Amino acid sequence: MSRVLSGIHHVTAICGDPQRTIDFYAGLLGLRFVKKTVNFDDPGAYHLYFGDAAGGPGSIVTFFAWPGAPRGRMGVGQLTALALAAPHGSLGFWKRRLESEGVPVQGEEERFGERLIRLVDPDGLPIEIVASDPVERHPAWPVGNIPEDVAIRLVHGVTATIGTLAASASMYESELGFRELGSDGRRRRFETGHGGAGALLDVVDGAGDSRGRIAVGQIHHVAWRTPTDEEEIAWRDQLLASGRFVTPVMDRQYFRSIYFHEPGGVLFEIATDPPGFARDEPLESLGTRLMLPPWLEPYRGRIEEALPPVHLPAIVRAAR
Repeated sequence: MSRVLSGIHHVTAICGDPQRTIDFYAGLLGLRFVKKTVNFDDPGAYHLYFGDAAGGPGSIVTFFAWPGAPRGRMGVGQLTALALAAPHGSLGFWKRRLESEGVPVQGEEERFGERLIRLVDPDGLPIEIVASDPVERHPAWPVGNIPEDVAIRLVHGVTATIGTLAASASMYESELGFRELGSDGRRRRFETGHGGAGALLDVVDGAGDSRGRIAVGQIHHVAWRTPTDEEEIAWRDQLLASGRFVTPVMDRQYFRSIYFHEPGGVLFEIATDPPGFARDEPLESLGTRLMLPPWLEPYRGRIEEALPPVHLPAIVRAAR
């Protein structure tokens, strides 16, 4: 097939406490707080976006905030780890920084020739920080005590645990244009686009393991990049022709999206690069106020009243 996804657009997970999530991802990990909005399908809940300095596709990690919801359960049929890319030579810094804040770190270890460390976020979501080359394509966001030469810049990849690995692998390659790079025990690695950091999908064979339950501390879905609306429609037509159930194109304000499940049950999205996160507020002030799409703006007062107040950590406010 000639059509190829460009890489990862964003990864969306579920958190419990929105302020704690901002403190961890913006304050401790140093990602830019790119957008404060709501879940368009559930406007009583925050949807928080983090990324590089420009809010570029490929750098974005987002969270639906479900205060008071139960923790999920890791298992088959879901995405089970989020990998973030940082420059070579930075893992020692991140290990020291995290441990100094009481976050246990495992590693360093090697996987597919790359060095990484492992940790969990405050809700139990497994995170990997991987030393990787192409992070320089993504501008670092200045945070006072994180030097630019060690800053996390983009999503490196995701891990899925699948009980029907053969069927999923066949779809990745024949319908989505992924290429298999190799295997390591129960783990197989696929890439798309130009490959490398930002375009990787690791799949763990979970045959015989129990199924997971998506809730707080779990990844909800991964979105793959496509450059234009026309390509988005072509992907939808192609997946429908293959017998897949695919949603209509949905306007997510900062990109357009289609959603479908791969054979193992993991929710995939294909999202357009445009129009981007500066569509409704200046690039220099991204993430500083609650942004709502036009169809929710008439309900702003009611929505703001229902949402808990959140703020940027002091060290991030000072850097801005």
